[in-house]
Amino acid sequence: MKMKRFLRLFAVFLAFLLSLETGCAGKPGNIQAQQAFSDYTDQIFRSEVASSTLNMHYTLAHPEDYGITDYSITYGNVSAEASGEVPVLLENWKRKLGSFEKEELTLGQQMTYDIMMDFIEKELPAAKYGLYDEILRPSTGFQSQLPVLLAEYTFYDEQDIRDYLGLIEATPDFFRQIMEFEKKKAEQGLFMADFAVDDIVQQCRNFTENPQDNYLFSTFDSRIAEMSDILTQEQRDAYIAQNRQLVSERLIPAYEELAAGMEALKGNGKNSGGLCGLPGGKEYYCYLVADVTGSSMSVTEMQEQTKQQLEKDLGEMKALVSENPDIGQKCANYQLPTEDAGLILEDLQVKMQQDFPKAPDVGYTLKSVHPSLEEYTAPAFYLTPPMDDITKNCIYINESKGDEKLKLYTTLAHEGFPGHLYQNIMERSSGLAPIRSLFGSSGYAEGWATYVEMQSFYYSDVEQEVASYLQKNQSALLSLYATADMGIHYGGWTLRDTVDFFQRYHITDKQTIQEIYKLIVEEPAHYLKYYIGYLEFLNLKGYAMQKYGGDYSNYRFHQALMKMGPAPFGILKKYLPKYWEMP
Repeated sequence: MKMKRFLRLFAVFLAFLLSLETGCAGKPGNIQAQQAFSDYTDQIFRSEVASSTLNMHYTLAHPEDYGITDYSITYGNVSAEASGEVPVLLENWKRKLGSFEKEELTLGQQMTYDIMMDFIEKELPAAKYGLYDEILRPSTGFQSQLPVLLAEYTFYDEQDIRDYLGLIEATPDFFRQIMEFEKKKAEQGLFMADFAVDDIVQQCRNFTENPQDNYLFSTFDSRIAEMSDILTQEQRDAYIAQNRQLVSERLIPAYEELAAGMEALKGNGKNSGGLCGLPGGKEYYCYLVADVTGSSMSVTEMQEQTKQQLEKDLGEMKALVSENPDIGQKCANYQLPTEDAGLILEDLQVKMQQDFPKAPDVGYTLKSVHPSLEEYTAPAFYLTPPMDDITKNCIYINESKGDEKLKLYTTLAHEGFPGHLYQNIMERSSGLAPIRSLFGSSGYAEGWATYVEMQSFYYSDVEQEVASYLQKNQSALLSLYATADMGIHYGGWTLRDTVDFFQRYHITDKQTIQEIYKLIVEEPAHYLKYYIGYLEFLNLKGYAMQKYGGDYSNYRFHQALMKMGPAPFGILKKYLPKYWEMP
């Protein structure tokens, strides 16, 4: 997964950190109009990115270079009242955008225009769903991701240290704001199921146990030690003491208070199943799916394509078994040259060059997830760098998940090359406008990473039939999760329905299926951002292959995608021919 950390426009958290400026692509137009459009979108960017200090820091290493010098230290505003202001702001954006003649803009600006208009049109009718959103989730919730974001908060200068400490100071009040939001959800019958409360409470307590050894002490100390060129020993000691005090007296108590507040609300959840069990929940799920995936397909159309792809994968697996009767034994006994993560990433960078443009040389580090976060953290995740410093790339490995052999190889492809890490540095190097960092979908980011993960099976040093069988199996497994997601939240599947569904595909461990069911209930559309995003890239690839025939190559297809950057898939298809011809 890609670690998301964007205080989503106006209220909800954690999105993607994208890139810089696209002003030169396309035919010459009205220079004055182009400058006015750039000025306007830069103004929106500055306003929105500064509304959350955490978001701003992870978006920009040097906000002053973007004209951001005066800002409050804040996580932002997630109150129900704040979400009520969204339609007014969106209408203002729409009115202003409508004043520009799109044909006078550069190609990059025209694409930005379409992306913004698409966002506005989808979000305006969604304002009524404000209380359906969920800030606290076991895997992707704010409380889950905050500790890692604080631990990795880079100190470029002394102001960053002050901002970091200010955020810790602000955490209790912000968590109380979240609790007020949760209370309103409870009053409206929209609060989460009891088992979701239990998971979040346990996660908070995992973070607060052993308070004297909290890892935010050691991670802060090591970053401060690296500031010896701009801070005296006395200053460093003072900051270390201040951090210890704030973590002990503000952050840890904030998590304890959050756990207690959630426990107090336990029992208010009126629905322990999918979103369709809530009044208006099915309609909200349709909105959420479109927002998360970036796809224009209806849920019914997604179900149909998922079914078709599953049948295709299973059919090809059956054919492989017919041609290779001993393939099961081969899949169990194969070996890879190495299971060293660093060497695997180096191998991937070499193997991918036949299909992907070479990326700029950037550094990256591999780190282990802290034990207190292992239970609720994915097997691996990539922490994206600021758009103005693409050298700060970090991939976390959750060693408790035990990925090994080809699973480790493909996971590192998903997070690193040619996955999230590659995607981010290529897009930023292509010069996307700052405003683009405010728009995007998980379906693009995770769909891309899943798409290249599937490709990476064939880069590994195993027999091709083994790689093919394991890749088809992985695709089929993801399709089952995606089908269950839609079945639970759109079709109203119960746990019994979900058990019956998985048993049809010889997955019979009821405890495992129950855990899958709970995760899907807690994280609606989570699997769709991976699988539907993956299918949309296959759709886009099929379109390109049909359009360009003998002139098609994977290299040119991926090159065009990296130039365009994240966008809803319908817009990517619209602009692909224009970017295909660019040098």
